[in-house]
Amino acid sequence: MKARIYRPAKNAMQSGRRNMKKWRLDYTPVSARQSDPLMGWTGSDDMASQVSLKFDSKESAIAYCEENGIEYTVFEPKERKLNIKTYADNFSFSRVRG
Repeated sequence: MKARIYRPAKNAMQSGRRNMKKWRLDYTPVSARQSDPLMGWTGSDDMASQVSLKFDSKESAIAYCEENGIEYTVFEPKERKLNIKTYADNFSFSRVRG
């Protein structure tokens, strides 16, 4: 069984960054999802794809995988770049106008 360790990105509907510090461990799906012919719902017989574990740090998630013999891949989060400027910069003469 393989797992991926990552820190989830902020939802577009969120304004805060409170729950962005937790790391998540998800198992990669073993089988593909199939569509139910009667209802049209998608489903899978893979129970591990429903398991999601949360950890306080990346190191604790890696330690969990190594203790239980789980292959893992770590995906590092992209750090956001802050473009800090003042409100007065919106009205400066050096501003490019289009």
